[in-house]
Amino acid sequence: MARRTTTESITIKDLQDTLADLHDRFPALSDDDLFTLWFLRAYITESESEAACAVTGTSGDKGVDGILIDNPAKTVFIVQAKYHKQVGGKAEKRADVISLAEVAVRLSESDERAFGDYIKTTNPAVAQHLRQARKQVLKNNYRVQLSYVTLGNCSASVVKDVQQLVKKAGCDAHIDVITGKRVMLLVRDYLDGVAPPIPTLGLEMEAGANVKVNGVSQRYDHRTKIESWVFSMRGDAVALLFESAGVRLFARNIRGFLGHSTAVNEGMIATLDEEPEHFFYFNNGITMICDHAEKRSHQGRDILQVSNPQVINGQQTTRTLAAHPRLAAKASVLVKVIQIPRDERKHDGFDGLVSSIVAGTNWQNAIRPSDLMANDRRQIELERNLRKVGFMYLRKRQTKSEMRAFGGGKQYSVVKKEELAQAVAGCEEDPVVARSGRERLFEDELYTRVFPNSDRNFYLPRYCLMREVTYAAKGQPARGYAKWLVLNFVWSHFAPHVRKGRDARAFYMMWQRNRYNAPFGYLFTAIDKVFVQALRYHKKNAGKGATATDVSTFFRHKKGRDKEFAAFWKAHVPESVRRTFERALQRVAAAIGDFEG
Repeated sequence: MARRTTTESITIKDLQDTLADLHDRFPALSDDDLFTLWFLRAYITESESEAACAVTGTSGDKGVDGILIDNPAKTVFIVQAKYHKQVGGKAEKRADVISLAEVAVRLSESDERAFGDYIKTTNPAVAQHLRQARKQVLKNNYRVQLSYVTLGNCSASVVKDVQQLVKKAGCDAHIDVITGKRVMLLVRDYLDGVAPPIPTLGLEMEAGANVKVNGVSQRYDHRTKIESWVFSMRGDAVALLFESAGVRLFARNIRGFLGHSTAVNEGMIATLDEEPEHFFYFNNGITMICDHAEKRSHQGRDILQVSNPQVINGQQTTRTLAAHPRLAAKASVLVKVIQIPRDERKHDGFDGLVSSIVAGTNWQNAIRPSDLMANDRRQIELERNLRKVGFMYLRKRQTKSEMRAFGGGKQYSVVKKEELAQAVAGCEEDPVVARSGRERLFEDELYTRVFPNSDRNFYLPRYCLMREVTYAAKGQPARGYAKWLVLNFVWSHFAPHVRKGRDARAFYMMWQRNRYNAPFGYLFTAIDKVFVQALRYHKKNAGKGATATDVSTFFRHKKGRDKEFAAFWKAHVPESVRRTFERALQRVAAAIGDFEG
């Protein structure tokens, strides 16, 4: 079965490429400001536009490169960012870090005149943001979270000093000094689609009059440095995890929510309703990975505090419990937490280990090869790249409502990863490969050939052409069997017209905006001519009588049909048909050349 491909070590080049990508959308920002924007998006907010608005982009700003007031969280986030050309190559100045820590003290300053003196030389826009932040801190008890993020280093003594200074603030304030090595871990999580992280969650272990629990099973492996815990939780406590963290809790999961109407989820609901005391025995439980976990006791309750948690098995369970909190309160769930060490300096096997855990634990709902590749770095890059041009790439199985929520209310052309895989295979491989089944395309043998890069200009022209070929075959079963041969042939003639990036973009933008206008009428004509000849090719070569090969079998099994048909086209297709085909493609090419958008 396929596995998610493991990745090489994250380097400064990955960060530079990420900043270059942001620069395409925010060309007015400097490299330093782009680094600030990236950090805000990777560590604090899911909204790129919100992160961009939080960038101050000024000098003389009291060390405030970014300021974001999160009203739902009642938190003021303040960032100072230091972008360097290499990781760990420069030690940060004590004065720079102290200047950020001082902001927390000043925001809790009750003396209006003293605060006015502090911001006197500050950029007016930044000063206004600081005034708003101070107002929320003093009047509404907002907490202050400071982040000093650098690609360089910071001495332990400086970190200790600034932490002591922040403790003197007259408000709930904290400072986090994030240096080069940790920044590279954030880059990895960002590229893996797991950003911003969930800071912490408290997993309350089950205890009650009707259930006796003798502690927690804890295991530490000295060889791998992996530590794990196994315990039970009440169903309503599990539901609260989703209420607190939302769908970000499942970013590393291979699927989205499959809906309440699946057989497994309906079975869970029935158990909760009819025999909740047996839910613990019937359910596979929840598997969670995290960066750090620590058991604590609070008011007689045992809690496992986990940082950067991700549920990699048990999303359906978690969300079913969250949807039925009253019933969930009567049920118990088995929970396994795995703390996996991560080393940003080398390829540490983290991705491969997580992929193997996912494959080994997700069996209550059947796993497909395409599911296991959903979190492959290439799939995540494709999702981002297609989204930029109005295509929503569905790399995970999920409900339509979840898909719409991810789209944020915008209109997108939806592309399923299985269909994209078939489009590439249909254009580039022997037609038998595309017809052999979608899931096979996600197996190790074919995956890297079907997904060789993350360039939308490579995928979208092939996808749009496949959609047009599919449309031309609609309602005609014989054409459906010949579809992949026809796609392969048409692409071999059409590809030169969309080889350049500009022409590829023009083609898929034309298709997206109005696929029913004149150029696509010409394309339909070309495709229709090939379908007619493909069925003639079958009739000529299928044999006769009882031994004749039916159209389905003819196009399914034998490799090399594409080459045979190309020869048939040259030798047996009337010249008038071939000229009509070529003229139709030339008219499409002319429309591509004239397109402005």
